[in-house]
Amino acid sequence: MVNAHSSPGNDREWRKAVGLNLVQASLAAVEPAAAVRAHLRLTDSWLEVDRQTYDLRRFSHIYVVGGGKATAPMAQAVESILGDRITAGVVSVKYGYTAPTRHIRIEQAGHPIPDERGVRATEQMLDLLRQAGPDDLVICLISGGGSALLVAPVPGIPLTDERRLTNALLRSGATINEINTVRKHLTRIKGGGLVREAAPATVISLILSDVLGDPLEVIASGPTVPDTTTFADAWRVLDDYGLIDDLSPAIRQRLEDGLAGRIPDTPKPGDPIFERTQNVVIASNRRAVQAAVDQAARDGLNTLLLSTFIQGEARVVAQVFAGIGRELHHSNHPIPRPAAIIAGGETTVTVKGQGRGGRNQEFALAAAIHLDGIDNVTIVAFATDGSDGPTDAAGAIVDGTTVQRARAIGLDPRKALADNDSYAFFQKLGDLIVTGPTNTNVDDLYMIIAS
Repeated sequence: MVNAHSSPGNDREWRKAVGLNLVQASLAAVEPAAAVRAHLRLTDSWLEVDRQTYDLRRFSHIYVVGGGKATAPMAQAVESILGDRITAGVVSVKYGYTAPTRHIRIEQAGHPIPDERGVRATEQMLDLLRQAGPDDLVICLISGGGSALLVAPVPGIPLTDERRLTNALLRSGATINEINTVRKHLTRIKGGGLVREAAPATVISLILSDVLGDPLEVIASGPTVPDTTTFADAWRVLDDYGLIDDLSPAIRQRLEDGLAGRIPDTPKPGDPIFERTQNVVIASNRRAVQAAVDQAARDGLNTLLLSTFIQGEARVVAQVFAGIGRELHHSNHPIPRPAAIIAGGETTVTVKGQGRGGRNQEFALAAAIHLDGIDNVTIVAFATDGSDGPTDAAGAIVDGTTVQRARAIGLDPRKALADNDSYAFFQKLGDLIVTGPTNTNVDDLYMIIAS
């Protein structure tokens, strides 16, 4: 624990310790296994799920399926509750995000770009779902990352086409909502497809949200909920980001067939296949942010939960955060120091350079440039899954000395930002936050710590 009152006015190491302490508090609050156990309770043969009860004696089989970075500990928790009642199960996780289980097979696969192992894992899930009948129960475990880890391309679209388009969307600056709108119209399992495959079985979906506002149809591309988006929406996203001309022939044909009504759209609200489905959000970004706010208050800081709907281009949002930090420095507003202003959300990066990094590292680099010379403010940008972009870092921590320290060893912050090369920049400075896989995923956290 860090005591706010022990800090001298511009103690950089104290502010860094505070920030990392708040990161740990937020992660503990969204630990997936604990979240499952808080929402799934078994008493004799009665399973209670968020105040809805199920008599397990009426089910012949219980299958467990799912995908996402947090689903291994979620599977562990389900096993600890249901044990030998589980008939079989398969979940797909990002490489390295695994955990030991007995009844549920954990398959590791590629993220954020899907790979063949993700396809094989998803096909195993579909095989189980096709076995499920009206007297069976399917428990679906969903978390952030599920869109890439639940991979079932429609016939005629090779995985290489989906990989290429996913990469283009990620680099375009499209939001996760927009990316998933496209994904839902190119696969068999997203956009309510999992329930369609499982019908007429009963489906309980436990969801760890990584999307702003927890919209169920966006998280992991909504495999267990009705889809309100259409082929026209998917086409509009691709058109807005200038990707239509780069579509593969197979994907273009699929979308054009959908636009013309030659193939059915995803299942919509009111479809009877969803009558026996319960969807429950068990943890979210707001819970993580609130935990950090509560910990900061316990540590003696004045606190403000700014928002859990932060989005936009990372470098632009970072400039705003740096502006708030400068305001704290100059006028002791919007709350008096020592202070912690905490927010959550998910920014995007339009990649134009050749460097390496992630949205949180880019956020931190841009913030450092605009915070240059401010001696009592630190900013933290952190991905709760422990993986920021295609790097082994979760984010970075910066303050008013970052730019000066960088220039002292020959680094040019603005050049690094222009080249989207935040990882190498912070690696040389020693300011990366590296946690390894956290086995959870509820978006990103942004913190301003002022002494």
